[in-house]
Amino acid sequence: MVKQEDTVVAAPETVEIAIVGAGIVGLATALRLAAEGREVLLIDPNEPGSGASFGNAGTLAEYACMPVGNPAVLRQLPKLLLDPDSPFALRWTAFFQLAPWLVRFVRQSLPAATRANAMALAGLLAEALPAWEEMVKEADMADLMRRNGCLYLYRRKSDFAKAAGGRALRAGFGVHQEVLTPGEVAALEPSLPPAGACGLYFPDSMNVTDPKTLMRRLLDAATARGVSVAQAAISGLQVEADGVRLSGSGLQVKANTVVIAAGAQSRALAMQAGDSVPLETERGYHLEFPTEAPLLNRPVCPVDLGFYMTPMTGRLRVAGTVELGGLAAPANPRRLALLDRGVRQFFPPLGRPSSEWLGFRPSLPDSRPVIGPSRGSRKVIHAFGHGHLGLTLAPITARLVAELIAGRGDPDCLAPFAVDRFSA
Repeated sequence: MVKQEDTVVAAPETVEIAIVGAGIVGLATALRLAAEGREVLLIDPNEPGSGASFGNAGTLAEYACMPVGNPAVLRQLPKLLLDPDSPFALRWTAFFQLAPWLVRFVRQSLPAATRANAMALAGLLAEALPAWEEMVKEADMADLMRRNGCLYLYRRKSDFAKAAGGRALRAGFGVHQEVLTPGEVAALEPSLPPAGACGLYFPDSMNVTDPKTLMRRLLDAATARGVSVAQAAISGLQVEADGVRLSGSGLQVKANTVVIAAGAQSRALAMQAGDSVPLETERGYHLEFPTEAPLLNRPVCPVDLGFYMTPMTGRLRVAGTVELGGLAAPANPRRLALLDRGVRQFFPPLGRPSSEWLGFRPSLPDSRPVIGPSRGSRKVIHAFGHGHLGLTLAPITARLVAELIAGRGDPDCLAPFAVDRFSA
């Protein structure tokens, strides 16, 4: 995706701030800190922005305060896990590894926990789009953004009825949402087949027309501000009296502060910093289909299928579903086939997909990211676990990390995302 030889430099022996992970959260944080005059080293074994940051649905979902675990999902969980074609799947070979996480997930899906988690997310999401608009200006990305809303499509009245709790919860947090009649859905998206479907429209939502180019722009803006990039897999983290030592695959560097933003790969480093985090992996998939003209005007999510159809430059991306199953297993062809069958319910003439992708979302049982200092040392800052909201929350996470490092901001606003919540 991004050519390493264009960006990688020899890592310094010492640096003010090292960021482990060059996905969207790491890139946004690097840019923010560099803009404040900090010396920053960005470290990743892969191409910057090449993981889930590249392969997502491209939506900035400021409305998405409903956690993945909630009473509606809990009621359907046995069916969802046992049906191989459901939007929520489990690789049963990983069941024993996942069992402790699933127990926590069930507890976080109860009504009181759901509301607390939604409240925390809503507070963070309230500043997500303003933070994005700041970053868009900083990295010259306005041409890659569309503010045309997002549409949830309900093809069955029963699905719409089951989602009443989510609509009420979002309304209580001030999320702008509009219920649409079938005619209003057709007016917004005339290419969709008539199905008598009602819709839920989020008019303030934004989407990205080309995630690959967006990541390149962010990287270019960061390096123009002086950010260094090193290609290395960090396996060792040791807090010392005068800093934090990082080591791995030919790299040794000492930083005054380390930011762990390694997404689904963050758990082992957090453990070395002294924090046990119940981080697991959601395996996300996408297919892309070339299109001469856009088939849709905005991202559309058929809620019964659990994926997004997002118009991007020269193509339609079909992305989503949840598969629990770790980092090691190869792509599951059933999940890709599920996406293919699903999108053809709307656009039967689509040809063969031009690309397919598997990536890894860092998933926590309560759907809240971890943002804040390690319990072991304030020299280590966590910024991972954003689940489905990494793209949406990257700039606001970057702002919070920068404020934390500078000693600014309100500590209370980070309390819902603190790592010590898992020790309760």
